[in-house]
Amino acid sequence: MGKDMSTGTREKLIAAAADMIARSPGEDFSLRAVCDAVGVKLPTAYHFFGSKQGLADAVVEHGFDMYISRKQDMEWSGDPIQDIRTGWDAHVDFGLANPGFYALMYGNVQPGHAPAAQSRPDEILLGLTTRAAEQGRLAVPPEQAKAHVLATNIGVTLRQIIEGAPDPDLSAAVREGVISAITGTGAPAEYGTHQAFATAAETAAAHPDVLGAAETRLLQEWLKRLKDMTTTTSPTQGESP
Repeated sequence: MGKDMSTGTREKLIAAAADMIARSPGEDFSLRAVCDAVGVKLPTAYHFFGSKQGLADAVVEHGFDMYISRKQDMEWSGDPIQDIRTGWDAHVDFGLANPGFYALMYGNVQPGHAPAAQSRPDEILLGLTTRAAEQGRLAVPPEQAKAHVLATNIGVTLRQIIEGAPDPDLSAAVREGVISAITGTGAPAEYGTHQAFATAAETAAAHPDVLGAAETRLLQEWLKRLKDMTTTTSPTQGESP
């Protein structure tokens, strides 16, 4: 098999799996069905990916490629706090437009493990919080600010995917609450943040078919840990950096 043909077959397998995931969010995909769609045998898939999980990881990488591409096309204001808002909204929009990818990217969690591709959006957000800190606009360290924003952004997005409907008012309220918390301005964000986590966990429990039973249990545990994290690290109103 020539190099170009080999690369083409690999990309076709990823595209076929991605298409199945996009069409049926929350449902498992069949490796054999993916191979049938491309017109190859199972050993070919094992040759490229080693296992079904290897193909799933490649699809996750593909999802992050799509996400980062959209981020790079965004118009940034140059104000790091405003750009955190813009990035938050873009994150939610991507999740709602691509629920199958998003559920695989952020919903199919494994304790102690994160896909390598997740580091790319993390770096973008950390760049924004670092610039905000350099301008004296944060009440917490840049890494902690990044963790607060990303954790709540994911929780709010997953909640809307699970419910099957956008909730822009909740998203905006939690976004502004988190920004208030990391900048030390306005009212503390604990209630809105905790309420978002609690509601997401309750909604996931009521609809385990969306992410899958095992993934739903992991998501509930993850949301609990995030809620505990914000309880212990949220800055006090008016606290200086």
